[in-house]
Formats: sequence, structure tokens, C-alpha cells
Amino acid sequence: MCNELLCNSLFCYNSVAVHMYKCAWQDEENIMSWEENVRKVVPYTPGEQPKVKNIIKLNTNENPSPPAPAVVEALKNMDSDSFKKYPDPTCDVLVEAIADFYKVDKENVFVGVGSDDVLAMAFMTFFNSDKPVLFPDITYSFYDVWAELFRIPYKQIPLLDDFSVRIEDYFGENGGVVLANPNAPTGAQLPIDAVEEVIKRNPDVVVIVDEAYADFGGQSVLPLIDKYDNLLVVQTFSKSRSMAGMRIGYAFGCKKLIKYLLDVKFAYNSYTMNMPSLELGSLAIKDRAYFEKTVSMIVNTRERVKKELRELGFEFADSKTNFVFAKHKEKSGKEIFDYLRANNIIVRRWDAPRIKDHLRISIGTDEEMDILIAKLKEFLG
Repeated sequence: MCNELLCNSLFCYNSVAVHMYKCAWQDEENIMSWEENVRKVVPYTPGEQPKVKNIIKLNTNENPSPPAPAVVEALKNMDSDSFKKYPDPTCDVLVEAIADFYKVDKENVFVGVGSDDVLAMAFMTFFNSDKPVLFPDITYSFYDVWAELFRIPYKQIPLLDDFSVRIEDYFGENGGVVLANPNAPTGAQLPIDAVEEVIKRNPDVVVIVDEAYADFGGQSVLPLIDKYDNLLVVQTFSKSRSMAGMRIGYAFGCKKLIKYLLDVKFAYNSYTMNMPSLELGSLAIKDRAYFEKTVSMIVNTRERVKKELRELGFEFADSKTNFVFAKHKEKSGKEIFDYLRANNIIVRRWDAPRIKDHLRISIGTDEEMDILIAKLKEFLG
């Protein structure tokens, strides 16, 4: 009798234990199951922003000049009490200033938090077919990230051996086209007539031309927005206007195209741009003389540096940007990158098969570029 009671007790205990284990296992399984619904992507890797001082930073294509004088002065006197209110969702003060500078209607202008925000909105708005969006295999590395994030089919078209674009590769059936012109990180540029041919051959999809670097010698296709209703031209304040920290991007297109972009923006976030960016951006773009002066300084320095790099044995496509994408004839990109880094100079390098020996060198001040050249001469002997 005692043995029977003991067996029954053990059976009940074991049953309870098994039940509790199953519940715990099921709870753990339920806790983990949310990961099945996570949107997983490999994120974009931005250029390093070092925290230490005494670094020559030539890795993210920032402008070495300060913003326009009116921007600096307005920042000193900005009314902080206005920060407690939401900014203007229509961004009129900035939109109107951009429209006035480029002589277009304000309905042709869209603004966002840097050109990244503008481009992301454009991907979300215009690329919704089952056909792949086309862009080069070596270009701005955010394009494939957005395509993955928004579940947009895409195809990366290999550049030619000299890093040029073969425009015929973009004439086939597709869901859209994205071309950075001048291209990043290569610095190479397509002529306007070649870009127009791509737009003309793709009348049933939107063609995005990313002109982040056009102010440094490239030719803008902006005049073509009146001729083609499927063209979106994207630019930024981050490079030529010395305002990367304010995050201001903008785009031009026909009024219908811009209206569709605005619909998506207001469905996503009505207050995308903060008040300081709106006010300071409108002041920056009004100072044409300062803009032309600082751009000219960068172009002059770039041309000098290109000559000196060639004399040191570097090869590169002719850059029309504020950087040079260079490869040395004998030394590996990693060797040079590591040596410069050890000497407090940061440039950009990608560990990717076709470009692992290339370095993207931003154009800094004349003094910074002199130090760079001196260190390269020291390393190369």
C-alpha cells in the first residue's frame, strides 16, 4: 500500500514537472517567435566620425569651408523659444529659397533630411513593380540597402573596367533606374546626352539622377525636368554648401512627381525637417557668391592634388567631385590606408573585390592636402 502511494505520488510529481517544463519551453518558444517577423537587413555603413582631435578627416566628402556667413550669424541669434513648437510641415521658407535659386516653381521642389531621406522616400514612392530597379554595382552603397529594406527587386549592373557606365545596359525592361552622376565612389561622370538617353528609353518608370556632387564640375540634368515627367533629380547641402551636419536634401521633378513624393512623406512623417535646418538652409542657398567661391576653392585644390597623385603613381578616373578615387600601381589599398591611419589621416576604403585597392580621398584644405601628399611621399619612398 505504501509503495503504491509512493508510486502515485512520484507519478503526479513527475507529471507536474513535465507539464511545467513544457509550459516553460512553450513560453520560451513564444518569446523567441517574434523574431520571425522582424525585417532583417544588412545596414548601410556610414563613414567614420572620429571622436579624437588632431585628425585630418578625408573620408566622408565634407566641405572644409564653414557655412555661408549669414548662416553663422543667424545661428548665434536664433530664438530658442521657437524650439518648443513644431516646424512648418510644408517647409515653405526652404522650398521657396531653393525654387528661387534654381528658377523653378516651388511645386517642382521636394526637401528632406539630407539626400538620404529624399532618396529613401523616392524608393518607397516610385519603385513598386515586380520588375527590378537597375543601378551600378559600384555606386552609392545605400541603394541596395533601401531596396532590401523596402522589398524592392533590384539588379546591380557591372561598371566597365574603367568604371564607366554602359548606358545600353539600362535600356531593357525594368522597374526603375538610379544613377549617381557624378558617380560615387568612382567620381566619374556621364555626359548629359547619355543620361537623357537613359531617361528617354525608360518612359514607363521613374529615373532618379543622384547629383550629390554635381556642383564640383558635373553637369546637372535639372533642365530636363520640363521635358521628361519621369525624371527625379536629387541634390544636397552636405557637400557644396558646407552643411552636412544640418541634414538638408532636396529634389526636383515635374509637379505630379513631387506631389506623389509629398503624399508618401506626409503618410510617413509630417515633420521631417527641423526649424533650424529650414531657416539656416534658406539663408545658405541665397548666398550665391560664397557658394561659388568655396566650390571654386575645392575644384582648384582637387586639380592640384590629382596632378600630385599621378606623379606618385596613383591611377584614377577623372574626378568631377570633391574627392578622388585612386589606386596605386604598386602598393595595396590596405597598406596605404593603414599607414595614413597610423599618421592621423583618415580616408575611405571598401574591402570589396573590385575596389579593395582603391582609396576615396576627400578634398580638404590646401594645408591638409599638403600633409597628405607629404605622408604619401614618405610611405612610397
